[in-house]
Amino acid sequence: MNGQDQLNFPSSTQKRIARKFRIIARTLSLILALVLVIFSALSGSGEAGGIIENLPNAFPWIALLAFVFIAWKWEMVGGFLLIIMGVFSIFFFDAASKNSWPVLFIISLPLLIFGGLFIASSGLSNDK
Repeated sequence: MNGQDQLNFPSSTQKRIARKFRIIARTLSLILALVLVIFSALSGSGEAGGIIENLPNAFPWIALLAFVFIAWKWEMVGGFLLIIMGVFSIFFFDAASKNSWPVLFIISLPLLIFGGLFIASSGLSNDK
């Protein structure tokens, strides 16, 4: 096998690392998205008149859930979507401010990390 062929076929080590990245990113991003959707739908539903009337608060997190499913199908595209949503959440929640650091560590950074794991998994497994 020449050098060009080796670049096109990932080694077994790369495949194992890609598989681990994929499992971690899929599992943790799905858990995070589900927790955020449920939390946003239920929090404040007592004052808003029920879950149905409070549901608009969950729309951004439903979009996150959709991005996670996109990442399961197309890792590169979904990874970039998660990173974009993570960067957007830093500015939206003002997570860079001194008082909002929990938001940074609970929402923004995991999205950036999971997006990076999806992209790394795609790159390591040569799924184009």
